This record gives sequence, structure tokens and C-alpha cells, in this order.
Amino acid sequence: MESQIHKIHQQLVSKEISCTKLVQERLDLLKSNTHNTVNSLLDTLALDLAAKVDVKIAGGQEIGLLEGIPFGIKDVYMVQGTLTTASSDLLKKYKSPYTATAIQKLLDTGAIPLVKENCDSFGHGSSSENTIFGAVKNAINTDLVSGGSSGGSAVNVAKDFTVFSIGGDTGGSVRQPAGYNKIYGLKPTYGRISRFGLMAYASSTDCVGPIAKSIEDIRIVLNVMSGKDIKDQTTYQSKAISEQNILNADEIKTVGYFKNFIETDAIDAKVKADFLSAIGKIKAKGIEVKELDFFESDTLVSTYYTLAMAETASNLSRLDGTNYGNRIEGVNLKDTYSITRSENFSEETKRRIVGGNQVLSQGFSDEIYLKGLNLRDQISENFEKDFKEVDIILSPVTPNSPPKIGDSLKDPLAMYLSDAYTVGFSLGQLPTLTVPQGTETGLQITAAKNNDELVLKFANFLKDTI
Repeated sequence: MESQIHKIHQQLVSKEISCTKLVQERLDLLKSNTHNTVNSLLDTLALDLAAKVDVKIAGGQEIGLLEGIPFGIKDVYMVQGTLTTASSDLLKKYKSPYTATAIQKLLDTGAIPLVKENCDSFGHGSSSENTIFGAVKNAINTDLVSGGSSGGSAVNVAKDFTVFSIGGDTGGSVRQPAGYNKIYGLKPTYGRISRFGLMAYASSTDCVGPIAKSIEDIRIVLNVMSGKDIKDQTTYQSKAISEQNILNADEIKTVGYFKNFIETDAIDAKVKADFLSAIGKIKAKGIEVKELDFFESDTLVSTYYTLAMAETASNLSRLDGTNYGNRIEGVNLKDTYSITRSENFSEETKRRIVGGNQVLSQGFSDEIYLKGLNLRDQISENFEKDFKEVDIILSPVTPNSPPKIGDSLKDPLAMYLSDAYTVGFSLGQLPTLTVPQGTETGLQITAAKNNDELVLKFANFLKDTI
């Protein structure tokens, strides 16, 4: 199978390239790039680790598959001793005291971190414009947004600045930028990978997700990061997915799609035509295709943002400049809290905190928040019913093409609605993969909970079909 990880591994083993040279070349690309993907370079750490790999190879020792492979990290993950800013003023000088579990697992294999990557501040956005480091520019057309919130991670992979990157997906933050930049991005089943050390946005849907240029590289990285973690009680032990297992998709007999995603005025005409063309090619391979009923997009977006804003208001309440962060002194303690949060949070983050506190407040929580929880349960039940009828659900990643830089900031509602096709699968906590085929922003492949392997199987099938 196509794989940059395998290719680079062979180049290192055969001494076709040294690890130090490989890492230095990628660091140079990151330094000179004009897409605003870099929050901070981990150059000293990366070169030290690369030198150790070179010593092992020179000494005739075996190296692991990921050993010496350069990767990027969205700047919402703790890596001990490094700046972890969440692209925010509040944490622009904050250094991590520990390392996130998912990242530590990669470090334990010998993978080499190069960069903390630009993103929407605290994951709040769908365009990677809501950042103190400047808007991340699309890898294909720099006039367009990169998608968010893992925009820097997606662009670094698309431009070959990193071999793979680790993003974070709450409502589509890995899948949407992967689609905008024509690469692969996976939101695994919720709980498959530990969230310990990932700055929490909405704890009930936050997922650690790999971004790469091939299905095989997604599989390799997913296997390494997966597993039970005593520091995250939502995690579970999962079975490793083998390369051989995802080569054959014969067990996939039925594919479904939500007709209300396609039969709506909100979808771009070309996205609709391309999606239906992909469906036609799948049918031609002998797979049964079923139209499914689902909640309207407006209901999905409203439910997701009601719950996500409530959770982020709670999660970010700890950031007041007392224990960490950029504290701004006021005339008294209350004034200090107020000024610190007002001055250091972005407009979008403040919008979400205010919205979250509103739906949790007395007089509103029963009417709005509890209704959102009830709708989330109904959405999960709908998925359980659907997966009794179909093996896979296929959908566009977004209803429209990527907007120009600046447009999303003028219209927050339009930004929220760009998540219409991703948030439902987040609420259902389902494994969903963006593939760079089918429409201008790719296709989403979704399977039932804990069935991440089936998603990768169908992705391989699609690669040769459309």
C-alpha cells in the first residue's frame, strides 16, 4: 500500500538519507513556509532525537517503523517543556508541565515531533482564522481558508512539511480541514485514543485524530495511539488494525446516505452532482445503496453548538490568570478575572463562553441544555437503527467549497453551518474518515461505533472506485 512512513523508513534503513538531514529539510520548509502553519518549532528537540536515530542505524541496530519519522502536533496538546498556546493570547507563554498520552505513545516509538501547529484558538472555529498567529492559508489556494480548527496540521501534511500530524476533532476539526486540503483525516470512535493532555473543548465529543496522505499512514498512527489509559476513564482497549485486514472490502454490502443532506438548497450544486456521481460508481460495483432519513442540518448544528458551548464554558472557567495564563491585574480580584478573560480570549471564544453560560443558566437549562441532551440521545438511537440497515454511511464533508479568508469572520453563523455534515457523527461518537475523493472537499466515511477498521476498508475500496 502507498505509505510515506514505509517509504521513509526504507530510506533510513538503507542509509539513502540520514535522519538528521531528513529532519533538517522539513524544519527548513516549516521555517520558510508562508501558510502560517507554525506556532513554534521544536527544532532543538527534533535534531537531538534525529542524531540518536542516526547513531542506532550506524551501529547496525534495528529501528522501528515510526522511528525517525517527522510529525506535527496541533498546538492544543501538552508536550513537556514546550510552549502550548492553543493559539491564544491567554496561553501564549504557557509551557507544558507534562506530555499528552497520545503524543507520548508516538514519542515512545521514536517518531520525531517538529512543530506545534497553528489552529483556531482553543479549537473554536472552522477556518483556522481565529488565532493570534494569523490565518492559516489553504495548501492549494492561498486565498482560501485552510479549514479548522486543525488547519495548520492539515496544511503541513498537504505541503509535505510533516509526514503526518495529530489534530483534534470535536465537531469536524480534523475532517473538514483534511477535506479542504485534499488529504486523509480520521476522527476515531470516541474513547479509542486517550484525551489526556489535550486541552478540552467539548469533553463529550473531543477526539484525537491523525492526518496523513495515505490510508496506510492513518492506520499505522491510529494503532500506536489507541488503547486504554488510566488517566482517561472514557478510553477502552481496542484491537490493532492490520494492513491485510483493510485490503478487502467484500464484507461491505450496503452503503447509505442521508437524503436530506443532498436534497437541500444549502448544498452547492457541484458538490451535490459530484456526490451523486460517486454514489453511481459505488452502485456500479454491485453495492446496494440506500437513502436514509436523518435530522435536519439546522437541528444537528443547533444541538452540537448548544452542548459544545456549554461544555467549553465549563472547561475554560479554570482559565482566569490565577494558576496559569497571561494575568492582567485589575483594581480587585473580580476585576482581575474580568479583564484577564476579556482581553485574552478571542471574540469567538468569548461568544462560545457567553452562549454556554446562557444555556446552563437557571431558567434556560431545562428549556435548552436538557433538550440538547435529549436530542443527542435521539441522534445516537437513529444511528443504531441505520447501522442495522447499512454497513457504511457516506456523506459530503461540507455542503460548500472553502470560503475566502476573511469571509467566515464576518459571518459566524455561516461558519457554524459549514459544520452541518460533520457534527452529527461527532454527537454519535462514531468513527469517521475524510477521503480526498468524490467532491471538491472530499467524502466522509462513517461506520458504527468501534468499527474503525471498516471505515479504512471502505476508504481503500473508494480509492480504486472513484
